[in-house]
Amino acid sequence: MTSSIKNIFTNIAVVLPMAMLFFACADNYRRVGEEAGKKIFPQGIANNFVLTYTETVDELGTQDLKSTKVIAVLTSPVSEDFQNLRFPYRTFPNGLVLDVYDKDSQKSVVKADYGIMYSLTNLIDLQGNVVIETHDGKRLEAPQLYYDQNNEWIFTQGEFTYTNPEDGTVMDGEGMDFNRNLSFFKAHKTYGLMMIKEELK
Repeated sequence: MTSSIKNIFTNIAVVLPMAMLFFACADNYRRVGEEAGKKIFPQGIANNFVLTYTETVDELGTQDLKSTKVIAVLTSPVSEDFQNLRFPYRTFPNGLVLDVYDKDSQKSVVKADYGIMYSLTNLIDLQGNVVIETHDGKRLEAPQLYYDQNNEWIFTQGEFTYTNPEDGTVMDGEGMDFNRNLSFFKAHKTYGLMMIKEELK
């Protein structure tokens, strides 16, 4: 009986200091000043945002009336403007749709659940159910894509599915990069289904 009481007291003597140690480690410190997390608010919010990109063949002067050509139209339910920060950007928290027109005015469509446009680097980060549909029926689906506006180059290191109805292929893979109109496509790792048409003689 005395040894079991001794064991109980020993266990209490071990457990009590350990419990006090864990409770003493709780972080109740209120951060202020430089170490406090700073809340960032947009300098402006636009509802039913529409941005039209145009270009001209020749540079326009101050009095010129030459016509311009629409090359892209970006629409989004909400756009948040953080251009006042040291590294400025614009977000599209409720998704976006980008209509892109080629030199023959044929439209391709890009859709995403979320987007960030970085002003200094001209990089667009598209996230969540990203879908690109070209005018000729090609379709690319990915959870995330990056678009380099300066080089008109799209890339990702994540998973993707590429469907090409012209040759009946469906390609799945990880990591790829390609130009804006999908005429050059380089996949890093692929696996998928390809239909081969056989000519009968």
